[in-house]
Amino acid sequence: MMDAKEYLKKMSAELDGPIKSYIGDEEPKVLMDASKQYPYAGGKRMRPAMAVACCRAVGGDASKAVPLAVAIEYIHNFTLIHDDLMDGDEKRRGMTTIHVGYGMPTAVLAGDALFAKAYQIIAGLDVPAEKMRDTLQYVSKAVWDLARGQQMDVNNEGQIVSEEVYLETIKLKTSVLFAAAAAGGAIIGGASEEQVKAINEYAIELGLGFQMYDDYLGIAGDSSKTGKSVGNDIRKGKCTCMVTHTISVLKDEALLKEFKSILGNLDATDEQCARAKQIMQDAGSIDYNLNLARQKVENAIAKISFLPESEDKEFMIALARYAVDRDV
Repeated sequence: MMDAKEYLKKMSAELDGPIKSYIGDEEPKVLMDASKQYPYAGGKRMRPAMAVACCRAVGGDASKAVPLAVAIEYIHNFTLIHDDLMDGDEKRRGMTTIHVGYGMPTAVLAGDALFAKAYQIIAGLDVPAEKMRDTLQYVSKAVWDLARGQQMDVNNEGQIVSEEVYLETIKLKTSVLFAAAAAGGAIIGGASEEQVKAINEYAIELGLGFQMYDDYLGIAGDSSKTGKSVGNDIRKGKCTCMVTHTISVLKDEALLKEFKSILGNLDATDEQCARAKQIMQDAGSIDYNLNLARQKVENAIAKISFLPESEDKEFMIALARYAVDRDV
């Protein structure tokens, strides 16, 4: 089986040049520097890689999908800047976050600048007008849905919501941008409407699995690798699938009360966070989350069974499985 992580590194290296080619040395320099920080720093590049792979998988010219890949990466990084600002995070990928390093006004403007640049890039795609329009519709709806999902996530913090609400939140917050990359790549590659729909659904399911596994890493990952402080999701009262499942299955009132007293307690100690994790583990909720995430990934893979065998299809399958089997 293909090593998705290694192939992703290869594709990331190929996309690195284009990603660094669209922001020039304009004035004011501080805004250019702030706008470049996240996209130029690297990362997994899953979304841009997906745009290129989906284009090739349907028989298209990958070079025509590269600008879309860059635009999607800029949109993704625009959301990260604003996420960090809203969450008050001081570090990302080992770097000082942009609002800390450059100040809040410049961080907001850097996000806006990346968002605008992304649409400028899409407007220049070397494709027929109809394909550009369809691509714009997918990307624009994804950004709209992403904003809705982010607000739902804010609303859910400190609240206990149903598994259905949780899944809808992460679909909007995470999956839709994966889907815009995949569907856009397929459109540029010449896929039929039915094929684009199936590839879009593949990416939605992959995104769900990815976010559920991300939630798992948030409480059980190695913080030196993830860059996340283990326990912070518990302190913030983040309502994940693991939390909703724990609360739905716990019958011991005293245990349930203890769990709820830790969840959302910003002053919870590391020991208390470890205790909350143990309660989730004992309730079978961590395994439930992982199994559901893996089920989503298998659903994703089934959606692209129609694609002819190719290295890119193999990558799309490997990427889906990597989403729920990684350490970062």
